[in-house]
Amino acid sequence: VVKDGQIVKSQGYGMANLEHQVPVKPETIFQSGSVGKQFTATAVMMLAQEGKLSLEDPIGKHLTVPESWKGITIRHLLTHTSGLGDYPPDLDFRKDYTEDELFEMVTKQPLLFAPGEKWQYSNLAYVTLGILIHKISGKFYGDFLQERVFQPLGMTSTRIINEPDIVPNRAAGYRLVKEEIKNQDWVSPTLNTTADGALYFNVVDLAKWDAALYTEKLLKKSSLEEMWTPVKLADESSYPYGLGWGVGQYNGHRRIEHGGGWQGFATHITRYVDDRLTVVVLTNLAQADPQYIAHGIAGFYVPELALAKHTRIDIDPKLLQLYAGKYELAPGRVLEITPGDNMLLVKLGERPREFLPEANDTFYREDSETVLRFETDGAGMVTHMVLDSGGMPQKLKRVP
Repeated sequence: VVKDGQIVKSQGYGMANLEHQVPVKPETIFQSGSVGKQFTATAVMMLAQEGKLSLEDPIGKHLTVPESWKGITIRHLLTHTSGLGDYPPDLDFRKDYTEDELFEMVTKQPLLFAPGEKWQYSNLAYVTLGILIHKISGKFYGDFLQERVFQPLGMTSTRIINEPDIVPNRAAGYRLVKEEIKNQDWVSPTLNTTADGALYFNVVDLAKWDAALYTEKLLKKSSLEEMWTPVKLADESSYPYGLGWGVGQYNGHRRIEHGGGWQGFATHITRYVDDRLTVVVLTNLAQADPQYIAHGIAGFYVPELALAKHTRIDIDPKLLQLYAGKYELAPGRVLEITPGDNMLLVKLGERPREFLPEANDTFYREDSETVLRFETDGAGMVTHMVLDSGGMPQKLKRVP
């Protein structure tokens, strides 16, 4: 926890390594997951400030891309509005790919929508940005970050993931499989160096990063504000995501944040910039909820940030039947909802989650910020479900 530029709480809990019974400490190094995207976005903004690119440049100005990518700009990639999706099902995470092979894989993926039309989280967009940084700067994006960001800020433990290296204080990642803790899945070394979030860091270094974001050490104030401005879509609506950061507010307090999850790690950084309060939570269990922890901790320091309290009510079982069905989270990924005993059971993956009613159309999960709200048409048929996981609502269409 960082308040007014000073670390006020820095502590480890639990085990960094279960097999050797090594406890977590502030210096323990975790994988970043997608919290690393803000560093990739910072590198792109640095190149923009230097006049080496413009965010409005078509990506095809700098990289050889298919005709279907003609309308994609660098800004689209940064804001997850390019039309690109996530890794394809046939990608072999145990194979080493060259940068050229990875880019060939990315450019073969069909666009899911016209650039700028919608918001959809895309790791492939950030993989592409890493390749762009390499092309324009002449340096692997990890080396660029090391020279231009990590070293100048004294972030001595932060680096691109490197499996062969000896990394002091490196935590092991874990996941739950049928309620039993297992080691993380193995991923090939080159796939663990892409710009969608392949970093090692600890809370000590992230406090230095947070402090720099209140200054112009790395970027001009105008560039930082641009990163923290919600993206505007083609229909003039906006989505609470900027350039590598989720942006919004909670109870009137401005909030800039990002989470990550990868290889048995789940991470989150939340910055309440007007309160000069930042909470970083790094965990080494895939099923952990560091965003919920971070938001909950913030309320200990600023009372207005305390999490909302929910009260369970009884609702008509017919409503539970009405809401049951499948809702599209992303192409090829659906949430399956079934009725329970005065609750809804929501399944994505192997384990259903219990959501309790607090209104006839709204359900919450205990020990989580996630809230579901259902929308109906004029005939009373359910058309969409709004999934709000603490500030970034997603509207999910009901599917057959």
